[in-house]
Amino acid sequence: MGLPGIAFSVESIEPESAYAVLAKAQALERAGRDIIHLEIGEPDFATEQRISQAGIDSINAGQTRYNPTAGIHPLREAIATEISRRCGRRISENEVVVGPGAKPLLFLPTLAIVESGDEVIYPDPGFPTYEAMVRVAGGTGVPLPLIEANGFSIDLDVMRDRINDRTKLIVLNSPSNPTGGVIPFSDLEEVAKLAQRHNCWVLSDEIYSRMCFDGATAPSIAAIDGMAERTIVVDGFSKTYAMTGWRLGYGVMPERLAAKVSLLAVHAFGCTAHFTQFAGLEAMTGTQAQIDKIMVEYQQRRDVLIDGLNSIAGISCQKPAGAFYAFPNVKSLGESCETIADRLLADAGVALLPGTAFGSAGEGYLRICFAKSIPEIFQAVERMRACLG
Repeated sequence: MGLPGIAFSVESIEPESAYAVLAKAQALERAGRDIIHLEIGEPDFATEQRISQAGIDSINAGQTRYNPTAGIHPLREAIATEISRRCGRRISENEVVVGPGAKPLLFLPTLAIVESGDEVIYPDPGFPTYEAMVRVAGGTGVPLPLIEANGFSIDLDVMRDRINDRTKLIVLNSPSNPTGGVIPFSDLEEVAKLAQRHNCWVLSDEIYSRMCFDGATAPSIAAIDGMAERTIVVDGFSKTYAMTGWRLGYGVMPERLAAKVSLLAVHAFGCTAHFTQFAGLEAMTGTQAQIDKIMVEYQQRRDVLIDGLNSIAGISCQKPAGAFYAFPNVKSLGESCETIADRLLADAGVALLPGTAFGSAGEGYLRICFAKSIPEIFQAVERMRACLG
């Protein structure tokens, strides 16, 4: 007798390549190699002391017990205020669901919306969780190419061709992981028209919304007329506030969907840690001055990296408009991006990701996280130049 089986929808899920590359890089480090880590999308800044202290104070006050599944009242109220500002309309705290990280707020609304036979349009290249959550929900994923010539915004012609009456959900991510691209408001208006015409939901992953460069902002599709009743905005504290390990995120959606997502959350994780939420409350309601300082530093790092990459023969790279990722084009080097990434790790000690880690449309590109010091970025560029030259 054989062993019991595992559902195909789970058996076929691929891991996030960033963690696989990290494991390889760490193995090389244990063997004595010096590795520059540009593979993991994590801020290198520490969580602000005021935020950490709020979490510590919460623990010391005994706030270590169960709390409401959708999140504590003051945090949900603060989130509603923030998203009201972003979307230009009043958001109720009943539209807010808090979770242990943003990923549950990607997965659970998808489970609540998508059924077998439904199609979901998602960006390619895009965050690998999008494809995974669609597969687990039983839906059919429909990749939507991002166009380098358009600042890595979506290909609207392809979207018009691929959207149909089976489309249940459109996933957007702006600023984007892995490209750093920001979707212009005019493109979002076209997506909104298509979503309303075909009566489908939109999930807008805005985890990098506060991380834009050159004085720009990332518009939200939730701000467009007629989209409030069909849009899920997902955000969190990991990137903006350097709180990756705190595991705190949220989703904002119509009340009727929020109620169902909260029900799924009851059975999935029960509630989010009390003290983590109080840390998040301090992050959101306290001074935001540190974010401005960090973004100045990120922009300097971006500029150093992009100038360096563009000085290497065979590489061209746009300046990303947001997030902390560069997505250089390496097609002129004449090899697959996986081969190039592997060689850079093995021969140059530079850990980064091939564009195909984010979908087939990522072929010919690399993803580089520039949440590193400027000296490390300079050194990485010179190692890449020596290896690829």
